[in-house]
Amino acid sequence: MISLLNRLFYPFSKDQILRFCAIFFFIMISGCANTSEESVSVRGSDTMVALGQAWAEEYMIKNPQSTIQVNGGGSGTGIASLINRIADICQSSRPMKEREKRLIKERFGNDVIEIPVAKDGIVIYVHQTNPINSISISQLKDIYTGKVSNWKELGGDDKPIIVYSRENSSGTYEFFKKAVLKGDDFATQIQTLPGTGAVANAVSHEENAIGYGGNAYSSGIKLLALRKGDLDSAITASAESISDGTYPLSRDLYFYLAKKPASLSENFIAWVLSNEGQSICISQGYFPVRTVSSSNSTQNYTQVLSEKN
Repeated sequence: MISLLNRLFYPFSKDQILRFCAIFFFIMISGCANTSEESVSVRGSDTMVALGQAWAEEYMIKNPQSTIQVNGGGSGTGIASLINRIADICQSSRPMKEREKRLIKERFGNDVIEIPVAKDGIVIYVHQTNPINSISISQLKDIYTGKVSNWKELGGDDKPIIVYSRENSSGTYEFFKKAVLKGDDFATQIQTLPGTGAVANAVSHEENAIGYGGNAYSSGIKLLALRKGDLDSAITASAESISDGTYPLSRDLYFYLAKKPASLSENFIAWVLSNEGQSICISQGYFPVRTVSSSNSTQNYTQVLSEKN
């Protein structure tokens, strides 16, 4: 072996060759040891992507040796990435389906770890000039299933309703279909767009439009208050109504893990649930899952991990 190294590294001495090999081996071992600890892939919800990026940026400022990569694509895409071992953390704006949970169990040998990390409300977007101020869940269903197609049927102007929705890989789409359409199909004439920002932007430029999405994307458009029943009082989306669940389309936003995380993922999630991490929810237009001034998170992260392992 030494004679082979002598021929490969001529004219270096044997001691120089051995020192070089030792240094090279140390560098390789160090690199392998650090790779999994210093980079985390977060994929999923387009609703959550801005929030996830804000969390990642602030965490990396405080922990410059760490890399948190956040990508969107939709909750369904994020869940598929988690199942296929592409993502370490999935961001989802809807609860994981039983079928998806079974796939995690089959592939990883344990139950999925579900962690609520923020709260949000699906709000109804209309153009700023729209005279209507509130809408009921049943009226929304009629619009999105095609039974109502003119604003005058809701007390508005005699103009056709231009309807925007999210694409079917979106967790927001799934939540809306379940909570508003009660499982019925969307009308075929609805225009689907690839992100909540795209929906909000389209509504802001079309005076007869209606759309839906997260509260964080609601600048430059008008939000309709929601009535659970046709005769119920209208409720606006606010920190209070979303936190206590009185707003009809309140929801949790989730991190999902397929297994007990490595130390960087664990530290990052614990920071997201801290006072500092939850304060970022507010600054980004979302709502915390816990009272920021409280010393205990709504769902203790350590307890979640111990229950799943």
